[in-house]
Amino acid sequence: MIKHARVLALIAVTILVVMSWNVSAQDQPTTTVTDDDVNAIAHELYCPVCENITLDVCGTAACADWRDEIRMQLEAGRTKEQITDDFVQRFGDRVVGTPQDSVLRALSLVTPWVIIAAVLVLVGSMVMGSQRRRNKPLAAVQPPDDRSIDRYQKLLEEDLEG
Repeated sequence: MIKHARVLALIAVTILVVMSWNVSAQDQPTTTVTDDDVNAIAHELYCPVCENITLDVCGTAACADWRDEIRMQLEAGRTKEQITDDFVQRFGDRVVGTPQDSVLRALSLVTPWVIIAAVLVLVGSMVMGSQRRRNKPLAAVQPPDDRSIDRYQKLLEEDLEG
């Protein structure tokens, strides 16, 4: 009888363990990471090997491995910012295209606009200066005096006579 009680207790414990295992497996949310989820992050990261190619379109084996790594990190519950920070920490700022440092990012984003504004001001001042010179009244032209006209006319007549 004790033997039967032990067997029944063992069966009961086994059933409880199996049921709790199934319940705990159901409690965990099943997050499936799609290719779109991976590519949304990979589109904002540049290939550390190739130049100016984002991870989502790069065809190298290294980029395929990095996309798989992004997928694994998403499945592990990491956020986009955490994944991006991980790639920046390992490969440097060039992997995100713009510096992560706020001062360098501001400089890299503002500098082209400052240069464009300076060129526009320079071109504008050149155009305005040329319009001022064009609109400036010309000095009055003095008509030639009669003696010089007579002299030129005399020379012309001599040349025509031969």
